[in-house]
Amino acid sequence: MKTKTVKGNWRWNWRTNRLGLPFVFLICIFFFLAGFFASSIFSHYQEREDDARLMPRARARLTGKSTEEETEYNLLKAGESGDDSITLIPFQVLSWYPRALYFPNFASAQQCESIVKKARVGLKPSTLALRKGETEENTKGIRTSYGVFMSASEDETGTLYAVEEKIARATKLPRSHGEAFNILRYEVGQKYNSHYDAFDYAEYGPQKSRRVASFLLYLTDVPEGGETMFPFENGFNMDGNYNFEDCIGLKVKPRKGDGLLFYSLLPNGTIDQTSLHGSCPVIKGEKWVATKWIRDQIQDD
Repeated sequence: MKTKTVKGNWRWNWRTNRLGLPFVFLICIFFFLAGFFASSIFSHYQEREDDARLMPRARARLTGKSTEEETEYNLLKAGESGDDSITLIPFQVLSWYPRALYFPNFASAQQCESIVKKARVGLKPSTLALRKGETEENTKGIRTSYGVFMSASEDETGTLYAVEEKIARATKLPRSHGEAFNILRYEVGQKYNSHYDAFDYAEYGPQKSRRVASFLLYLTDVPEGGETMFPFENGFNMDGNYNFEDCIGLKVKPRKGDGLLFYSLLPNGTIDQTSLHGSCPVIKGEKWVATKWIRDQIQDD
């Protein structure tokens, strides 16, 4: 009887184990999946909550607009030449080497069209600042655009004045340090080989002032080509083999109303070698751009 009882217990345990292990396994899977889905739902909810909390800040960064509900500013009393309100001009850092910033929707379509209309009647072949030993003949083909210089005082519509004022706010460089606008037109095939906007003393001789920065306002869309390019961006292509006609490196596509700011001088006053830039040939369409060169000294009117 004792042996039989043990045998019977053994059979019962074997059957129980055979039925119980799958059951226990299924229970474990159930709780694992339940915990996994619960964790995912909580994580998704937390992300949406974080996004909702950060959205006003992100929207203000992207659009440059803010409401009282999103942000409240406790403004200080402005000085004699300051502003009583905050100026928001959205920008994107395209590069630190060179220091290049992009300003979307900097000017309206109407402003761009007004500038083009005003400049069109005075266009002449663009010229170059010649280095020692250079002549117009041996530099032919480097710059093939047409252009005209116009100061804000020559524009009775007030458009150039408004753009100039906004450039000063964006760059934190006074209007009095800017040259007259150089408004340029590039047709199909026209371009400007890579060059520096700041002039090296050794190559150009003594100067009263130097160009610190350049602001380009694109006045038209360009379907293909016409990019502003920086071949030495981040130190690339500086081994001495670069062909100054090559359209390589960081390229900025012209878009009507957008602006591009880049600095020609480093904080120590020397030329930033990575600020070498040019205009790629236009392949389709027509490129119009208003260039504002800003110097380290006040410019005569």
